[in-house]
Amino acid sequence: QVQLVESGGGSVQGGGSLKLSCAASGSSYSMRCMGWFRQAPGKAREGVAVIDSDGYTKYADSEKGRFTISKDNAKNTLYLQMNSLKPEDTAVYYCAAAESPRACWSFPSVVASAIFTSWGQGTQVTVSS
Repeated sequence: QVQLVESGGGSVQGGGSLKLSCAASGSSYSMRCMGWFRQAPGKAREGVAVIDSDGYTKYADSEKGRFTISKDNAKNTLYLQMNSLKPEDTAVYYCAAAESPRACWSFPSVVASAIFTSWGQGTQVTVSS
């Protein structure tokens, strides 16, 4: 089991940037896929981006070109750099980890989130217009 703790959320005006961090502890070495998800009020959780153990990344269509997922293996930390933020990016952002690489292979299909076994508590991102 992996423990995940997100940080870096906050309030920003449209067009601004934020960088989220996710510190992993526990059996993080066994995680083959890590990712970011988000959930806005009244909406279903949706995938944002994933990165596998080889550093290969995938993004949801709405985030391509604006968000960048990365990781620092030495620090056991996952990042999400978010640029050109829009009010519709407002949500609670969650970090997630999976032992199975299928979590990354199947992203961004809806089945991907079910493969992730460890989740953080979430960090709020609010973008004003």
